Amino acid sequence: MEKFTEKEALDYHSQGKPGKIEIIASKPMATQRDLALAYSPGVAVPVEAIAKDPSKVYDYTSKGNTVAVISNGSAILGLGNLGALASKPVMEGKAVLFKRFADIDAIDIEIDSQNAEEIINCIAKIGNSFGGINLEDIASPDCFIIEQELKNKLKIPVFHDDQHGTAIITVAGILNALEIVKKSIKKVKIVANGAGAAGLSCISLLKAMGLPDENVVMLDRDGVIYKGRPKVDQFKSAHAIDTKLRTLEEAMKGADIFLGLSAKNVVTPAMVKSMAKDPIIFACANPDPEILPELIEQTRSDAIIATGRSDYPNQVNNVLGFPYIFRGALDCRAKTINEEMKIAAAKAIADLAKEDVPDEVVAAYGGERPKFGKNYIIPSPFDPRLIRNVSAAVAEAAIKSGVAQKKIEDFSAYKDSLAARLDPSAGFLQNIYAQVRKKQKRVIFAEGEEESMLRAAIDFKNNGLGTPILIGSSEKIAQQLKDLGLTLDKSIEIHNSKDEKQRQKYTDHIYKRLQRKGFLKRDCDRLIRTNRIVFGSCMVDLGDADAMVTGVTRTFSDTLENIKYVIDERPGEIIFGLTIAVTKKGTVFIADTNVHEYPSADNLADIAISSARVAKILGFTPRVAFLAHSTFGKPMSERSVHLREARDLLEKRKVDFEFEGEMQPDVALNQKFKTIYPFSKLSAPANILIMPAIHSAAISTKLLKELGGSTLIGPLLIGLNRPIEIATLRSKVSDIFNMAAIAAFSTDVIKYKKN
Repeated sequence: MEKFTEKEALDYHSQGKPGKIEIIASKPMATQRDLALAYSPGVAVPVEAIAKDPSKVYDYTSKGNTVAVISNGSAILGLGNLGALASKPVMEGKAVLFKRFADIDAIDIEIDSQNAEEIINCIAKIGNSFGGINLEDIASPDCFIIEQELKNKLKIPVFHDDQHGTAIITVAGILNALEIVKKSIKKVKIVANGAGAAGLSCISLLKAMGLPDENVVMLDRDGVIYKGRPKVDQFKSAHAIDTKLRTLEEAMKGADIFLGLSAKNVVTPAMVKSMAKDPIIFACANPDPEILPELIEQTRSDAIIATGRSDYPNQVNNVLGFPYIFRGALDCRAKTINEEMKIAAAKAIADLAKEDVPDEVVAAYGGERPKFGKNYIIPSPFDPRLIRNVSAAVAEAAIKSGVAQKKIEDFSAYKDSLAARLDPSAGFLQNIYAQVRKKQKRVIFAEGEEESMLRAAIDFKNNGLGTPILIGSSEKIAQQLKDLGLTLDKSIEIHNSKDEKQRQKYTDHIYKRLQRKGFLKRDCDRLIRTNRIVFGSCMVDLGDADAMVTGVTRTFSDTLENIKYVIDERPGEIIFGLTIAVTKKGTVFIADTNVHEYPSADNLADIAISSARVAKILGFTPRVAFLAHSTFGKPMSERSVHLREARDLLEKRKVDFEFEGEMQPDVALNQKFKTIYPFSKLSAPANILIMPAIHSAAISTKLLKELGGSTLIGPLLIGLNRPIEIATLRSKVSDIFNMAAIAAFSTDVIKYKKN
């Protein structure tokens, strides 16, 4: 599970602009004419058009892509009834997920009322301003009443995600688990522990898919819900059965499936042992499940297990569902989200787990390619095909069931448009984090007394990526942490370059390297004592640490010069800087951004080969373009000759990736120019851009960063014979954290030469 301090969580929400969302204009607002069109008098024209034909609101406003995320704070996560205002951070978070995964604009609304009728009236009055309503964190039974009444009053989708989102993902996983163990939904016995919003919705959806009523034993905190039990509300009593069973222990005997949406540690190994052959156990209480998977595995090797946690296989995660369900519902202007749409979503999610996974999922699973089976019955949240498959299935079901107000004529084109909404590689950093968590490393944060390094080191530890090592004075680091309101964790190592034992060891190490380069032993001793970069590089080179991030107090070139006192290039490679630009149109690698002022043709060819190798490691199919001010010799100049020669060198080396050049950036990145240059060997837009010189590379990446629309990662230090990354002088904490994660990641995916 992710770990962080309370202060870190507060800092995250307060630094910069408070909160997590903002509104950005989607039309130009630069001139007086723009303002006249946007507001008065120009806005009067669409106002009149909508007054005549209300359906035009979808054409002239953002209604069709806007969802209201609404709560009264009566059941916030696992925190209970803390009130409407306290729920706002959660609702903002939900809005962020809508945007991140489905390109839906979401507005959070917190209603300060505990009265269901008041909430219904409030939402009903404002509801038609939005394309859909996502109800969240509202306690039962009010959540059922509110949702049903709003469905009756509004002609837009109303969806209580705590109920239906959980149900859809759970049902998808159960369908796949049943297929693996070769059991029929019409014959299995299910024990459902937890009769809140999610539990009731899960069972209702399973029954809609063929599960017989009499095959379900449902329990709440008072035990089995049986016919005739006093003080049971109408929602629970709908699932009451004739039975003599009264306790969870009794109900578990011979059960095929356990579905837990209740509390931690309520299931014992003995209960698991009493279940039928090939039991399916969904222990989804958060953050701690009803029984830990380790205990299940010790008891039953034949069990299929799912939880609500990300650190175990088969996570029931609502983000697999609600963004894409709303995307499909909005795109066909559905009046509601009905059972047919929910079933279609569940089946689409289930089917996706059976398909061969893309590279993004491989990276998320630490380089392993998961296959449909006991440990992969629910697809990864980072599977880029979710938006295409689930949203299209929901929209199609809405049209077939008659609740859609807009037909989608060409579903193939619609699926392509869905895939184009998001960059499927945008989550590749999360994939790197996932791999590092599996094989945690000891990573040096060299400038250990610097605030940015300290914060990044703590983030690294709290995210479960490994053990951070700080180089510096213990007293100064402790004081700095105290000033920042943070505490020194015992799992964080501190090493002082003045430590006698290490100092002697590392002095001897670099003296062997530098004695024939004009360095006396005392010079080497001084380097070790005074230079944390050299000290840290020795630690990594001698195996006393796995990786290092450094650079926040010196320029990139000075930092690299210090590292090279200790560490060489990888055999057969060239050292250079590779910056990764993540944009909405795709992810692009840009080289060389930091080392070679004016690379030769040989340098460029080597840089291209190494860049392609890195792209493959990160799950991309490399397509290289050598960039110039001209395209294929028009106009030709001495500044372009070395690029053409580099391309010719790749031809001779018979590399296993596509490449082309010399060419201008627009030709490299836009396939429409393929008609002008049909001989181009690039089958798709280039994703590796080899720059002609360092100045053009540095200027381009800085422009991308400052003008917005791109997230820059790096520059990564490529070609060094140890996993070390250099964070630039103005790096943010998140930049340093990412560089540390990449350094840790590279320890397992790059073959470094042994000492």
